[in-house]
Amino acid sequence: MSADTRHAPLIRRLGHAGLIPFVLLAATVWLVDAELQPWAAMAMGAYAALIVSYLGGIHWGLAWKLADAPHDHQRAHLLWGVAPSLLAWPGVLMPPHAGLVWLALALVLCYLVDRRLYPAAGVGQWLTLRFQLTAVATLSCLVAAGAL
Repeated sequence: MSADTRHAPLIRRLGHAGLIPFVLLAATVWLVDAELQPWAAMAMGAYAALIVSYLGGIHWGLAWKLADAPHDHQRAHLLWGVAPSLLAWPGVLMPPHAGLVWLALALVLCYLVDRRLYPAAGVGQWLTLRFQLTAVATLSCLVAAGAL
């Protein structure tokens, strides 16, 4: 039994738990008084940016896993691994109504790159979960942006 299979239930639970701030903050942006709305939107943008950065960090871990793989496979993960943080940064600096849309697009882009890179790294079985997590996170960002 591989580590991925042995820990699959925990990985799924943690992944879904990571959606709680997305959903709660998206609702909060709609439900709070106008004076608290900027704080909720900023919190949502900060969390989304952290997650986008985390998605890049996964690729550094995959690059280490692929130490014996062809150089091009490892290089692709290392190069992409820094890109999400650079993409997330402007989303935090923008006004929230635009930044949340930017971060939603960054989440989708991360998923699209993962669809290309995960199979070669031997982790393609996680793409269904990645899609589910990305869909909820992306929709949450867009729902929050719609309130602003």
